[in-house]
Amino acid sequence: MTYGLPTKRISRNVLITVLVAIACLCSIITTTEVHAAGKSVLPNDPNINYVGRWDTSSSTVYTSYWPGAYFTTTFTGTTASIKLAHAANIYVLIDNGKDTFYANAIGTVNLTPTPLAAGNHALRVAAYSEHDDIAFQGLVLDAGAKTVATPISSQLIEFVGDSITAGATDTKRALSDYAWLIGENLGVQHTQIAQGGICLTDNVQCGSPNAIGMSRAYFKLQTVYFPNSPAWDFSRYRPRIIVINLGTNDAGYHVSDATFESTYITFLQNIHAKFPNTHIVVLRTFRGTKAAPTLAAVKAANAAGDNNVGYVDTTGWLVASDYNSGPHPSDAGHVKVANKLGPILAPILGLTWKAI
Repeated sequence: MTYGLPTKRISRNVLITVLVAIACLCSIITTTEVHAAGKSVLPNDPNINYVGRWDTSSSTVYTSYWPGAYFTTTFTGTTASIKLAHAANIYVLIDNGKDTFYANAIGTVNLTPTPLAAGNHALRVAAYSEHDDIAFQGLVLDAGAKTVATPISSQLIEFVGDSITAGATDTKRALSDYAWLIGENLGVQHTQIAQGGICLTDNVQCGSPNAIGMSRAYFKLQTVYFPNSPAWDFSRYRPRIIVINLGTNDAGYHVSDATFESTYITFLQNIHAKFPNTHIVVLRTFRGTKAAPTLAAVKAANAAGDNNVGYVDTTGWLVASDYNSGPHPSDAGHVKVANKLGPILAPILGLTWKAI
């Protein structure tokens, strides 16, 4: 048996269906026209500055690695969206506002839910932690808008370390630790080659995965989560200063002082083979772990004729109340470190430190 509806109702339903279809089609066309009207900016736009270790082998997706990697540009118009190929936690700064946190941002993300005033606007996008790789596919701006060349300092400080230098337990992770604070305060480029749980010594199962020590990881594009990472292209940038803060995890995982010292000596030699004129500033770990072999490694480098390696004694910089948990300084603790270390680094760059 076949059931049907009266003819008049069929006609009415057909009419309704046709009208709905037309409405939907109009909606699709309108949406497409709106999207098409926006200005797409690809990652290889020459007015975008990339700081840190970025994989730029694809013209359609630039991917950052290591915490605190960032890019800057200036755009015209009133709106901007970012396109991301996979999820990442990012901080976005527009003009002189505050950093806005986007958790697990993916796809096309509107960065200006409230349109801006017409004009030029500075943009910075930064990776929250070592777990966040920014797979940047480009920007979408207003129709007729464009990017504008943005001046950027030619000087760069690279900070090498473990979870302390990655900003573990801080409010904004990589963006609230001493490395970021110093770079921003001095107005120079800054990178954080840092990994939670990592030892200096290689092939020791420290708190980071794959038993990769910084003595090996430093020379890679990607973090230790990528054990088959390609080598980093050291011609991409040349730091004026490299600050090293390692040894806390080596002590925790019982690496002998002799092994630690010899590894440090070789590490310093290998870095200067890449950057022979860079100043290397070696920090005593804030709690003093592995202080003796660290100092011995610096003295060995100096005795071998390398006078571009120096040691900074951090004794007394922090007290118990300056830590959140374990070896991790609080936000206020990182400010204290920045105000101690910044005045040491500034003269090397020909700059003056202003207290935070």
